Amino acid sequence: MQIKETTNEGLKRAYAITIPAKEIDARIDSEIKKIAPQVKMPGFRPGKVPANLVRKMHGEQLHAEAVNSMIRESVDKTMADNKLKPAMQPKVELGEGYEEGKDASLTIELEVLPEVEAPATDDIKIERLTVPVSDEEVMDAIGKLAENNKSYKDAAKTKKAADGDQLIIDFVGRVDGEEFEGGKAEDAALVLGSGMFIPGFEDQLVGVKTGDAKTIEVTFPEDYQATHLAGKKAEFDVTVKQVKVEGDTKLDDDFAKNFGLDGIDKLKELLRGQLEQETAGLTRTQMKRSLLDQLAAGHDFAVPQGMVDAEFDAIWTQLQQEAARSENPEEMLKEMDAEKDDYRSIAERRVRLGLLLSEIGQANNVQVTSQEMSMLIQQAAQQYRPEDRERFMQYIQQEPMAAAQLRAPLYEDKVVDFLFDKAEITDREVTREELEAAIEAEETEEPKKAAKKKAPAKKAAAKKAPAKKADEKKPAAKKAAAKTEEKKPTAKKAAPKKAAAKSDDKKPAAKKAPAKKAAAKKK
Repeated sequence: MQIKETTNEGLKRAYAITIPAKEIDARIDSEIKKIAPQVKMPGFRPGKVPANLVRKMHGEQLHAEAVNSMIRESVDKTMADNKLKPAMQPKVELGEGYEEGKDASLTIELEVLPEVEAPATDDIKIERLTVPVSDEEVMDAIGKLAENNKSYKDAAKTKKAADGDQLIIDFVGRVDGEEFEGGKAEDAALVLGSGMFIPGFEDQLVGVKTGDAKTIEVTFPEDYQATHLAGKKAEFDVTVKQVKVEGDTKLDDDFAKNFGLDGIDKLKELLRGQLEQETAGLTRTQMKRSLLDQLAAGHDFAVPQGMVDAEFDAIWTQLQQEAARSENPEEMLKEMDAEKDDYRSIAERRVRLGLLLSEIGQANNVQVTSQEMSMLIQQAAQQYRPEDRERFMQYIQQEPMAAAQLRAPLYEDKVVDFLFDKAEITDREVTREELEAAIEAEETEEPKKAAKKKAPAKKAAAKKAPAKKADEKKPAAKKAAAKTEEKKPTAKKAAPKKAAAKSDDKKPAAKKAPAKKAAAKKK
């Protein structure tokens, strides 16, 4: 086997490898000797089939297996002999026109990880913004809980229904005189003004009384998910079985017992804990941004472009999904295209930070234990249908790249926690609004920080001019991309297609045609 380096530029490496035909043939002969004792052929005793006949019977398969195994060995030898640390899977190609009996020529192309020195971790200073949870915020949370769990009581039969009242109704819907699937329900609960049903449905029920029967006419929206109903006119025969009005909700022990708690004090304790958990998450995000900014400011080294491409693709896919869900997709896509270079700079910054954190973790023996990894796989498997979970877990165990994707966020969090323990941290008490504003400002600044190193001085200066305006109203595309630095492609992207595929017929009820308990729902 001959290995020759053909490219050594920056982080790029390429090698030309020749595997002599005689070595391939010797490998095949070796395999024939191994399998010959098990080969059976009419006219020969077991294990006595001549080698030439074994080659004739299985030669093509043995040749393919020999070449493939020798290619893998040559790649491994190239990596080991040259002490290479590939950034991504090397590109390996067998030369065109290869035929059995000839030397096998192949090329290996790859990018290697840069040499990164673990940065000093003793001079990190972080300001931690903390938010105390007040009694008033706890009571506001209880109030919202009560608002979302209203109780209703029967109104007088003479009561005319108004917005905010609840109706118990039976209905039958027809399109072109024919009933349609999902267009019929009994004892359906509908709060007028809630916007749960398609436009026009609720409006025509304002003023009805208990016992009234009414036929209403509506038109399904043009973009209605059930395409056979989209844009169609429909009639609904509605019977009002009961008009109900909102009952008084007392925030007392009985209210708390509706949620399985002993009393209102337990409910307050539970909600306070939830609020504290939310603000703690925001505080961690703010601290992590500050930490990563310090690391990014002190390091500027070349990074593998293949990794940057992969990270940019992940950012771009996320942006496209955000654009599709936005009120004005075309405007957001246009904005994205105009800022494409900035997003690529963000991708490069994230790759560089990922390599820095990895180096810090290795230098300080930060590890993800097998138990933690097992729990991580089990948690990820819960995203799939029960029949797909076992296949997903097997896939993760068999595919090192998929396992690495799943492991990366946890490993990075553990490195960040290690750095928090080493950092000098000062606390400052702020309001929740101030904390959210600080995080928002960091999100706005990230594209500028990432692009600043590459942009010419004049261009960078010009970008600063509209900063005030950007802070007031950050473009939707920037907001979508400027997430925490550790964002990586999710494990689902690495999952086998069958495991990732969810049930196609399982749609949100609000997007279906009228159903038994949620008729004529709005898209």
